[in-house]
Amino acid sequence: MDIGAVGDAVILGITEGLTEFLPVSSTGHILLLGHFLGFQSTARSFEVLIQLGAILAILIVYFGRLWRIFVTLPTSARSRRFTAGILLAFLPAAFVGVLAHDFIKTILFETPMVICVALIVGGILLLVIDRMPRVVRYDDVMDYPLSLCLKIGIFQCLAMIPGTSRSGATIAGSLLMGTDKRSAAEFSFFLAMPTMLGAFTYDLAKNRDLLSPDDIELIVIGFVMAFISALFVVRHLLDFVSRHGFAVFAWWRIGVGLLGMVLLLVLPEQPDTQAPEPQAAALSQPAAVDASADR
Repeated sequence: MDIGAVGDAVILGITEGLTEFLPVSSTGHILLLGHFLGFQSTARSFEVLIQLGAILAILIVYFGRLWRIFVTLPTSARSRRFTAGILLAFLPAAFVGVLAHDFIKTILFETPMVICVALIVGGILLLVIDRMPRVVRYDDVMDYPLSLCLKIGIFQCLAMIPGTSRSGATIAGSLLMGTDKRSAAEFSFFLAMPTMLGAFTYDLAKNRDLLSPDDIELIVIGFVMAFISALFVVRHLLDFVSRHGFAVFAWWRIGVGLLGMVLLLVLPEQPDTQAPEPQAAALSQPAAVDASADR
């Protein structure tokens, strides 16, 4: 295996884990970084499949709480409402992602300038929303009504555009509808689990025959790096958001988007040195329930 590709997989995996649960667009970051590194994955499956590493970090950190919710489902209306709310919020992205997967993977994933614009616009909107005066009506994810969960799920569909950010879209939507900052981020954590698991399963089922042993090794490396780096973010993000809000992430998005635009304009086009063979590409049907996010 090319040692350069291994190094790229390590860098991209760490980037995925650090950014998946921040409202900065993990997919936008790894697609832009991959573009400038000259990294091309088969059917863009690497960028989707390594996200499950970050989700594994959520499962470990929240295992105790998730287990309590699971065992109390038969007896607790609150647990049942929370579970139904997460599943309801997942459905819009699942529906739109299946319908639009070809366009997402073959057009949006391959247009770095769109990603830069989405990063900047999303950063500006997040900055405005973070500073808006709000009346908090919901401060516990366990008490979110089903109608609110569905609306947050509709906001998540905006993350089909790479650079928008799955967590950014869900957090912004939550804040606009009266949640506090901490519970908005926490709901985004929980919603990531079915969303990213769905993206992983769908993409793997569609593209497994196209993946070579080298592709699989790179995905495993990225998966492990994403898991390790995401553990740090999951353990500390809620406390940070409670104290400082989302402004720092908004400015980061704007800075990365502007830097990406400059580099795209001044640097020569990267050759597709690792692109799949034309015949394989023709057979590919790229797929993802792609509200990844951290889009």
